[in-house]
Amino acid sequence: MSDRVLLIDDDPHLLSGLRRQFADEFDLVTAPGGEAGLELVRAGPPFGVVVSDMRMPGLDGIQTLSAIRESAPDTVRIMLTGNADQQTAINAINQGEILRFYTKPCPAEVLRAGIQAGLEQYRLINAERDLLEKTLTGSLKLLVDVVAINDPTGHTLALRLREWVRIIAIEMRMPSRWQLDIAATLISLGQVSVPPEITARQHAGETLSEIERQIIERAPEAARNLVANIPRLEKVAEILYFQDKDYDGGGFPPDTPGGDAVPFDARLLHILKALALATQGGPLTADAFVSLERQRHRYDSRLLSGIRVALEKNLSEQKPTIFERPVSALRAGQTILSDIRQSNGHLILAAPARLTEAQIERLRNLNRMFSFIEPIRVRG
Repeated sequence: MSDRVLLIDDDPHLLSGLRRQFADEFDLVTAPGGEAGLELVRAGPPFGVVVSDMRMPGLDGIQTLSAIRESAPDTVRIMLTGNADQQTAINAINQGEILRFYTKPCPAEVLRAGIQAGLEQYRLINAERDLLEKTLTGSLKLLVDVVAINDPTGHTLALRLREWVRIIAIEMRMPSRWQLDIAATLISLGQVSVPPEITARQHAGETLSEIERQIIERAPEAARNLVANIPRLEKVAEILYFQDKDYDGGGFPPDTPGGDAVPFDARLLHILKALALATQGGPLTADAFVSLERQRHRYDSRLLSGIRVALEKNLSEQKPTIFERPVSALRAGQTILSDIRQSNGHLILAAPARLTEAQIERLRNLNRMFSFIEPIRVRG
């Protein structure tokens, strides 16, 4: 959190005077004009407060503060100017979104109080963001753990999709896809609304009744409703809601347009989910892509081609080290390549799956009471 203060003015005498007055109170940096000040802001480290003059060669004060707002939206902006007309003040507030507007000459105690108020607001903004990010991280971890315990097979699917998303984002040079990464992680969250016996029958490949099929079909809606309650995850909720929407307009949700009207990240996740199901937990092969090509009306064909190039290129270069371990020796971060089952055949975690701390804790507790089919094939 920064207590740095940037003073921007083309009057060197004013800057010198302000340094003498406030050097012992604030971490001051000065700039002789708007362009120089904007360069300092963009170069970092961040400033808590920027105080700018209005009339300067090149960028004026409003242009400077507006540009700083774009580059460093958290930095609090103050205008100190000899141009005290009403329109200048209105423009500074509307375009620069300033905290204070002072006219020259400004008493030192007034400017001091304004800078202190700006730093306090900057600290508050960052404290709220820190709280929100920690709350968001904790909420996501809770949801992931719920999915892992409630539906191990679905959690395995999520881990696989998340890895593919990472590869595709790199190979296709996509901008930040953090919402897609979270959506992939929570792909099976809606399954918490599905009775366990229906989930078990679905994974076993049994024929479902029409009512059971409808319950599973609406699972993405349950996921959307759960995630929509978390701040900043509105787009994630949308991706989850459209995860099963076909490009030709079919699929869930019904009565919504297909094609490019389906969110891009949802189209991508729809393809990856279909690929994962086509492999049935095994390695990704050309046959999986062929099976999707036979139903190309369901997918964005351009995106499908790009995904195929990205995944086949990356996966062909991987040479994993595989070994065997007893359940007691498994560690978080490892990927299991064989199912973890109790001696009676009851499935605890389906392969492949990257083990989490919550799953390790659960396995330790179960291992104290039951025996397992061992060893377990592991990668990583």
